[in-house]
Amino acid sequence: MKLFLCVLGMIFIVEGVPYFLSPESMKRFLAQIHETPNDRLRFMGLAAMLLGALIVYLGAK
Repeated sequence: MKLFLCVLGMIFIVEGVPYFLSPESMKRFLAQIHETPNDRLRFMGLAAMLLGALIVYLGAK
């Protein structure tokens, strides 16, 4: 559980950095995401999940 909380905290840190450093760029990026077709977003989400699973697998090996 301790490792899970550490990983969750790191995720929040990494996710918060772009909003802190460049909020205007993040607003433009989020507007682009709003215009992106759902199929493309689903593919990008799947690719991110597979990459994350690979990283976890390699890290636990």
